[in-house]
Amino acid sequence: MPATIIVGLQWGDEGKGKTTDLLAEQVAMVVRYQGGDNAGHTVVSGDEVLKLHLVPSGILYSHIVSVIGPGVVVNPTTLIAELDMLASRGIDTARLRVSASAHLVLPFHVAIDRAREARLAGDGAAVGTTGRGVGPAYADRASRIGLRMGDLLEPTAVTARIGRLVDERNAELARLGSDERWSAADIGEAMTAWGARLRPHIADTTALVQGALRRGDHVLLEGAQGTLLDLDHGTYPYVTSSSPVAGGACTGGGIGPLQVDEVLGVMKAYATRVGAGPFPTELTDGIGESIAERGKEYGTTTGRRRRVGWFDAVPLRYAVAVNSISSIMLNKLDILSGIESLELCVAYEIDGRRIADWPSSAEVLARARPIYESFEGWLEPIHGVRTLADLPETARRYVTGLEELAGVPIVLVSVGPERTQTIERAWRPMRHRPAIPA
Repeated sequence: MPATIIVGLQWGDEGKGKTTDLLAEQVAMVVRYQGGDNAGHTVVSGDEVLKLHLVPSGILYSHIVSVIGPGVVVNPTTLIAELDMLASRGIDTARLRVSASAHLVLPFHVAIDRAREARLAGDGAAVGTTGRGVGPAYADRASRIGLRMGDLLEPTAVTARIGRLVDERNAELARLGSDERWSAADIGEAMTAWGARLRPHIADTTALVQGALRRGDHVLLEGAQGTLLDLDHGTYPYVTSSSPVAGGACTGGGIGPLQVDEVLGVMKAYATRVGAGPFPTELTDGIGESIAERGKEYGTTTGRRRRVGWFDAVPLRYAVAVNSISSIMLNKLDILSGIESLELCVAYEIDGRRIADWPSSAEVLARARPIYESFEGWLEPIHGVRTLADLPETARRYVTGLEELAGVPIVLVSVGPERTQTIERAWRPMRHRPAIPA
């Protein structure tokens, strides 16, 4: 049975955690394929609100094998804390598997990340990272000097590599003006402790995923962040350090392109982004503040207030194309209730010209002025609606407008954080149709 990829179509924070949790009931395996604990997925089930940073959102289902793939960078301290949190809530984590090839985020990576951002901030050029050390860990991976989860099982075998890496990173910290330093002995001791705790979870996850596909199991792959933060396709340099796009699921999850049957895009009914970078439709008025408060737009990882704006269809068309999106889940439609008039960006004006294509340059994007189409809003709350017919006509018209601009069907519409607060809307025929839990 082929795989399904869930990918964010905006700047992240689109509600991929709910999407994964919603569809996971019908699958055998959920694979996280990129990012680190710089991302956060919030899953709501009854009175339970879980904020997950590394563990895949399917962990709530006892039948699912949850996999952290080789494309993820893992802070062992964060992972162990997350496992402890889940255990304290009675959630079984025995079926979690972490790729032995996933690279480690080590303490000096965190220190470098924060020191570098502090220096850039002094020049007015901070990227707005979460300060979790993810970028420096990916840099070491690309430089072929990083340490991996499998090294936790035999830390003495990599003693020399630990020493070289610690020396290089201490020197970098000195150049950045940081007083923090580490010793190879301290890192080696920590790795031994992490390995003892995580040994039952470390595995060859590519073999696990391929084995599941050969057996005919349905595999769901979830990304962190979103398309517009992709290292290659986002608003560089205000991006993450990995590939959240659907192609990243192949390299980061251990599958081939022909094994993918469905790519489900996830987006919100409005736009948000965290950190620095151009944001053409940003709202800085009372409407933006109201959306942020009602939508609880605060970062799962950092707690930072997200920037809020009207929906932007220019990058949507781009995201649909580069991900080969086959269908879309629209989240947080309920948050727009009570707004009399909604604006939807359909193009930009840049240097006096109308532009309908997504600019590859953040500098060009910073000069973009949105061209809007207006939609009549709806005043009544919709979080109790369960069928498309029961939505206000103006809400249906807004969803249809988004779908026409995307060029692919919006098949699920979320009107609240619970699994059950989801409207099933015109699924196209597909081989594996996930059922919405009752």
